Amino acid sequence: MLSHYVSTPGPLHRIPAGPKVLGLAAVVLALSFLPSAWWAAGVAWGVACAGHLAAALGPRVFLAQLWSLRWIAAITVGMQLLFLPAEAAVANSSRVLSAVLLAGLLVLTTRVTDLLAALERGLRPAAALGIDPQRVSLLLTVTLTTLPVLARIAAGVREAQRARGARGGPATFVVPFLVVALKHADELGEALTARGVR
Repeated sequence: MLSHYVSTPGPLHRIPAGPKVLGLAAVVLALSFLPSAWWAAGVAWGVACAGHLAAALGPRVFLAQLWSLRWIAAITVGMQLLFLPAEAAVANSSRVLSAVLLAGLLVLTTRVTDLLAALERGLRPAAALGIDPQRVSLLLTVTLTTLPVLARIAAGVREAQRARGARGGPATFVVPFLVVALKHADELGEALTARGVR
């Protein structure tokens, strides 16, 4: 399983995985209650920036995270502008992108093994309801680590297209991206099956 953990020591690295997950959930929930206003967009971006400052990972990591979200930002804002005023579209998109940046920050400052163990512990009471804590925690962990992998696949597809002199655009990007992403999903599924995950 791929991890994008950054070993540079920072304040967030020293916080155990469980409290970090709960903190992330609380912050994302609070962001979701913000109104669709310009100031709410500023608050959402301020929270994302404050999180990265607290992690002490440096501006290069933050800018790399922002750059990896450019297509998601374009699609999110573009689709909402079709149906909503600019203020609501920007505010809603800012909340979503801020939440994604904070989730990425959790992955950057927490080892996948620690995250998996914390999720399993937190989901242990759900076993009484017939829910398998190990399977659910593995699903959530794979979900959290997938976004950086997809961003890297997208960057690789664009670099390959530029090397071949292909013209960029959504139509020429989507098909090869989906092919490579689905291939990665198949390989991940095979790796999990080989380790006894059904």
